[in-house]
Amino acid sequence: MALAAALRAIATTMRGAADPWWIIGSAAVRLHGVDTDVADVDLLTSERDARRFCAGHGRQPIAPAASERFRSAVFGRFEDGAMPIEVMGALTVHGPNGWQPVRLRSRQPVPVADTRVFVPDRAELVEVLRLFGRSKDLHRATLLERRMAAP
Repeated sequence: MALAAALRAIATTMRGAADPWWIIGSAAVRLHGVDTDVADVDLLTSERDARRFCAGHGRQPIAPAASERFRSAVFGRFEDGAMPIEVMGALTVHGPNGWQPVRLRSRQPVPVADTRVFVPDRAELVEVLRLFGRSKDLHRATLLERRMAAP
């Protein structure tokens, strides 16, 4: 499975991370048990660990496409593995109160094959998806809320 291979690659590279890191976006929603499409894996971490991740893949960070909604101090996109991976160091989002850093409070380990990755808890992931505000994120937030409400 491409998702599991990408997650294992992330876990391997992030083993020596200095700061906490998380899988966010559609892959995190899937890891919380919601059946949703996953086109790539979003890795959220600190600026220094994002630089380390890029270096670990033999690349320099790239300038992300101009966005009125998202900014990262460090950004990298890697398409040479099983599934594309996007690493975002020090991500900020333009929300109702202007630009604000995405700072996660929860960190849940999720086993993947012989390793583990980390995701925000369900409630916090819903908050982040709603903050992102794109239609695909709002749809995933709704799916995750339904999952939370199910017995």
